[in-house]
Amino acid sequence: MEFSTNVKNVRKSKGYTLEELAKKSGVSKSMLSQIERGDKNPTIHVASQIAEALDVTISSLLGEDQKRSVSIIRSSNRLIYKDENTKFERHLLSPPANDIEFILNKIPPLEETGIFPPHKKGVEEYIYVLKGKIQIELGEEPEIYTLEEGDSIYFEADIDHRFLNLSEEECNYFLIINSTKKNMYR
Repeated sequence: MEFSTNVKNVRKSKGYTLEELAKKSGVSKSMLSQIERGDKNPTIHVASQIAEALDVTISSLLGEDQKRSVSIIRSSNRLIYKDENTKFERHLLSPPANDIEFILNKIPPLEETGIFPPHKKGVEEYIYVLKGKIQIELGEEPEIYTLEEGDSIYFEADIDHRFLNLSEEECNYFLIINSTKKNMYR
């Protein structure tokens, strides 16, 4: 899987040891080692912690940097991350390694994404519910929002956040992650 190789390459390019990345990400050194060897496929939560600690997007860890003026992502070639525990799916609809990511997320009935760690200050998330109903929890003592098909929400994503499908049908929603402002806060 490219994810494991890319984690290792980015970690080394930043001069981090496994121990340093473990401290920054909150992921154990042994787990990071297993991920880098391709022995372990991380949950979406762990992948988020690693990406935040490396100051990159999950998408950039899933695929190689592709910056060009026109990019076509065929449905058969899109980068998909599937959490083996919850069956949550993340489909990248934009080129990887951009400051703006366009994603289709699918949460199976009565499942959740797990808690995503805070992004860096300045990162924004925009959500549009395409199908179903979603509960969004923002912050450690969560503020709770319920969105139905056609609803949208914006929030500053420098807080814990979690998405739950409390219905008996799959929930599909578009997610846009805008990281362009985070560079102003470095």
